[in-house]
Amino acid sequence: MPKTTDDISPLEFLQLVAEPHRWRLLRELTRSDRRVAELTELLAEPQNLVSYHLGELRRAGLVSARRSSADGRDNYYRVEPQRCGELLSYAGGALQPGLRVGVLPPEPVMIRNRRAPRVLFLCTGNSSRSQMAEALIEHLSGHQIKARSAGSHPKPLHPNTVRVMAERGIDISGRRSKNLSRFAEARFDRVITLCDKVREVCPEFPGQPTTAHWSIADPAVEGVSDEETYPAFERTADDLENRIGLLIAQLIEVREEERRVS
Repeated sequence: MPKTTDDISPLEFLQLVAEPHRWRLLRELTRSDRRVAELTELLAEPQNLVSYHLGELRRAGLVSARRSSADGRDNYYRVEPQRCGELLSYAGGALQPGLRVGVLPPEPVMIRNRRAPRVLFLCTGNSSRSQMAEALIEHLSGHQIKARSAGSHPKPLHPNTVRVMAERGIDISGRRSKNLSRFAEARFDRVITLCDKVREVCPEFPGQPTTAHWSIADPAVEGVSDEETYPAFERTADDLENRIGLLIAQLIEVREEERRVS
């Protein structure tokens, strides 16, 4: 059953996220999906302590886990931005109704007089997830962000990818899949892997771009026919849209910081 704000009081939520270890875990997971071993290293804390705090965050619905498609013995943990946004708004409104904030993702603001940020999205086939992400970030940013996508083993664009984007007003029917080797010498500000398998083989790119991993299941494997798999494509597009709203906000913040110091 989906969690609601009735599951946790505003004070319980604030006490939960105010604990230093849990706050650091949430901060790390807003940057990238992580395995427990990675979080243990980042926090420099023992695994049992990290696992305990992850369990507390999962019980509140702020964090979720997904079995790795590259190594079935491992889980990837991710933050749940919609749930976090709702509880932040709930806590603000409980203090004073005027402090209730809108639910994420925010509307993007203009990036003026700066080089457009460049983002590369990678998955295995470049037939669904990375193609959706490329199209969504350009559309949601008003084409202020330049995006590319590629795969380690490209295969033709899935018809449901075209269909789910068309329903969001984005035509990608003329796009083609590309091998990640095509961008081996290109420079990007962000490189984001969307597939657990491609993360394991992702090369280094020039200029030391900021990297992140979003552990998202391949929607094409959740049925036999295109019609059976379509709901999975819709869920994937919704997930990507939420994550990309946050990414746009992060990129804008970086550009604003650069503008202030220049």
